[in-house]
Amino acid sequence: MSRIHDALKKAERERAGGGAPEQLEPPSGLAELEATRPPLPPLPAVDSGAIPGRQSRADTLDSTRIEEKLVSECLHVPWNPDSKTMLFFDEQNHALGTEQFRSLRSHLYLIRKELPLKKVLVTSPLPKEGKTFVAGNLAQAFVRQQDRRVLVIDADLRLPGMHIWFGAPSTPGLSDYLAGEADAFQVIQRSPLKNLFFVPGGKTVSNPLELIGNGRLKVLLDHLAPAFDWIILDSPPATLVSDARLLADVSDGVLMVVLAASTPYDVAQKACQVFHGKRILGVALNCAQEASVYSSFQYYDEAKHRGRPESPLKQ
Repeated sequence: MSRIHDALKKAERERAGGGAPEQLEPPSGLAELEATRPPLPPLPAVDSGAIPGRQSRADTLDSTRIEEKLVSECLHVPWNPDSKTMLFFDEQNHALGTEQFRSLRSHLYLIRKELPLKKVLVTSPLPKEGKTFVAGNLAQAFVRQQDRRVLVIDADLRLPGMHIWFGAPSTPGLSDYLAGEADAFQVIQRSPLKNLFFVPGGKTVSNPLELIGNGRLKVLLDHLAPAFDWIILDSPPATLVSDARLLADVSDGVLMVVLAASTPYDVAQKACQVFHGKRILGVALNCAQEASVYSSFQYYDEAKHRGRPESPLKQ
């Protein structure tokens, strides 16, 4: 300790005399003390994402980059929508129809208050029951709300047709992305309706089931989800092929479309059984008579029906 004391006194005298302090070697005792001192523990990491309802800064930045890419890189191509079926492009002549889709929109928001819900799969038991009609118009109803951004995806790779209803190009589309022949922003089109984005089905493929199940669709949805309020997927009929079951695995819930006075009850039940263990959000009854429009969209409480054998459809 005396050596340390003498070194400190010498340095103090040199500072008082205006001279430069002598460069001292650390005393051996002090060096040994420093060598044996345990390292300080690292500061705890602060993860704002762990706070309920708050995004982490990294997630926010990623979302911002995606939004910028949606504006700068997505295809901005002319559309010629079918105003007889895509109701919100000619809303004045379809007041009754648009109101029904607003009601359906409200039902989905009620469900979202209780359960996480963003990616909605729209399907039907059989072909030509109106699933594409419902998916397209539901997406339009969502973007009619202020600052709601919606992505609608034609995931029916066997018979893609939503691009016809929108009057939009069919390629590049989902099949091209799933096959690794196009990136995400090369297949997304910007709609004439503000905040509505569309991924067409793409080119015809011989292996749609393998493409849907190769994992790239989940990557796409996980990547894009932060930038959208809703993602609507139009799928093939549920009872004919297995595509809809795979698509349900990457969705938050299934909306079933049945055709009034047409879809057999047992076929509708079979379609619901395809999604056993999945969340069925409800049933949209298409082509109901005008006298019964107030009951044309039916839904049920998923929590109450969880685990029950009954179908949500009623005879």
